[in-house]
Amino acid sequence: MEYIKFVLENPIFIILVALGLSLLIQLYFYIIYYTRIIFYKNKKESTLKKEPVSVIICARNEEHNLEKNLPSILTQDYPDYEVIVVNDCSEDDSEFVLERFQKKYKHLKTTTIKQDEKFYHSKKLALTIGIKAAKNELLLLTDADCFTESNRWIEKMQTKFSDKKEIVFGYGGYNKEKKIINNLIRFDTLFIALQYMTYALAHRPYMGVGRNMAYKKSLFFKHKGFASHNHIESGDDDLFVSEAATKKNTSIEISKDSITRSEAEQNFHSWFKQKKRHYSSSKLYRFGTKWRLFWENASRVSFYILFALSLIFFKVYYVYILSAFGVRMILQLTIFKVAMKRFNEKNLLIPSLLYDFLMPYLSFSIILANYFTTKRSKWK
Repeated sequence: MEYIKFVLENPIFIILVALGLSLLIQLYFYIIYYTRIIFYKNKKESTLKKEPVSVIICARNEEHNLEKNLPSILTQDYPDYEVIVVNDCSEDDSEFVLERFQKKYKHLKTTTIKQDEKFYHSKKLALTIGIKAAKNELLLLTDADCFTESNRWIEKMQTKFSDKKEIVFGYGGYNKEKKIINNLIRFDTLFIALQYMTYALAHRPYMGVGRNMAYKKSLFFKHKGFASHNHIESGDDDLFVSEAATKKNTSIEISKDSITRSEAEQNFHSWFKQKKRHYSSSKLYRFGTKWRLFWENASRVSFYILFALSLIFFKVYYVYILSAFGVRMILQLTIFKVAMKRFNEKNLLIPSLLYDFLMPYLSFSIILANYFTTKRSKWK
């Protein structure tokens, strides 16, 4: 009581109290969720039997990406799988590229959606058509601009299915380039993966990424596909997961053989537009998910601001203030280091100290931009 009375009589000390609360909230997320990446053991959750798999890829004007990346999918070391490419209203030579591949790879199947000026559709229609065409129960999704780092990608992802596990999350990263924007994008991708995978491990799954995700065909139709959010441009991955995932039916696959890669956007403007599209679906997340994501961002912003204010107004306590900052930083760097190793990412550890500070502000600006923007975006 005396401490509370002292703070009330000296309001400036509220800064220190708020700093402590922000630190506790941050430690909660790091310890309860993110540390799970350190202790996770990639145990096999299904039988040794290799079940048939259908790989689904949607492509719109992806001639060059199909030419470059499709062979990594078609040459997987797996006994029974098919690859279904949905050629969605392409105006380039995608059709001829696919025809050429079909002559060489008999397990490649294609279906084409013709352009109809009277009917606009999103990627969700293309995915639904591809899923309906699949003959197998296990579906593995990726994009035309993605390639696999190993010919054991299908094998690794399918091992995490079982009678109870119906959704599997994999890591979809980006190629490393010597550009600042590339470094930022790769960190953002790493951190998002750290979040949705550790949340899934904590039995709170809320999203996956369409570049590397798998689920059962029966689960898709049980939830009537994308019907509940078909009016939203994006969300073919995260909104479906938000709706279909439970505490017990999700699994993750973390291994270098299960990673997919793609080319990152080449400039900040293009990446910002991509992020806006991804964020547009977050308004339909479950309340608990939105609440957790909000408090993680809010506590991070307040922690940095209050840390700076505390050093200014309470120099006498600088040792304790710096110690609090150091505890969080050591825990942060430890987790990021392990995550980088697990997801086969490099040169992100030191930059993460800056990006960790910047990303909440970028996220806030993206949310504001979406609020004031109503322009329709591309489906991809």
